[in-house]
Amino acid sequence: MRIVSWNVNGIRAVVKKGFWDWFNLDNPDVLCLQETKAHPEQLDETLTRPLGYHAYYHSGERKGYSSVATWCKKEPLSVQREILSEAFNREGRILLTEHDKFFLYNVYFPNGQKDQDRLDYKLRFYGALQEHIRETEKIKPVIIVGDFNTAHTDIDLARPKPNEKTSGFLPEERVWIDRYLDSGYVDTFRKEHPDARGYYTWWSFRANARVNNVGWRIDYFLVSERFQDQVEASRIHPNIMGSDHCPISLVLK
Repeated sequence: MRIVSWNVNGIRAVVKKGFWDWFNLDNPDVLCLQETKAHPEQLDETLTRPLGYHAYYHSGERKGYSSVATWCKKEPLSVQREILSEAFNREGRILLTEHDKFFLYNVYFPNGQKDQDRLDYKLRFYGALQEHIRETEKIKPVIIVGDFNTAHTDIDLARPKPNEKTSGFLPEERVWIDRYLDSGYVDTFRKEHPDARGYYTWWSFRANARVNNVGWRIDYFLVSERFQDQVEASRIHPNIMGSDHCPISLVLK
């Protein structure tokens, strides 16, 4: 089983940049999209009913903002959208799908760069979601995937020192990644590539950052420790264009 996750920075925009060519070649079993920036009624049928897939959307109240989508070849056992408080649900940041052997959280975590209020919102979101996951974990193993909007350690971004006071690499954000890992989850890419440098999933549009590989690894697959033996491969795909993020993938045995 192959799961792919990609922050597309606008699903309508990425469709114009070769999305279908990539998707038809990749052919994942499950596709998790973040920052789709669209409501289903704004999309044509190729996106709301992709051939061979069951497609689910959770869109924010604000049009053109946030939002996630999960496409599955095999219909999930259940699909949940509004699982947290109204303050978080209204931005359309989570889709929870239940599969035979695990639950899958497709998450677009908030960005904290705008101001202190948004940083506080982001930190509260981390906490609220962790509480929900803790209960879900009691039923069956969990996979959490998406744009976490935080680089965990120095090797997860090209320039850690200049970004120590930048949201996305603040100590109070990074500690939340620690808390998720300490509560029984494994960062699958780091498990497989513990010391690998230069592997990023997001690059600024400025100053030829992607060409020069001045990026951040802020997209992750976290899996329950008791499920980690089912992971065959965890990969980053920087050569796939169309967004300021690249896709990441997880292959399960």
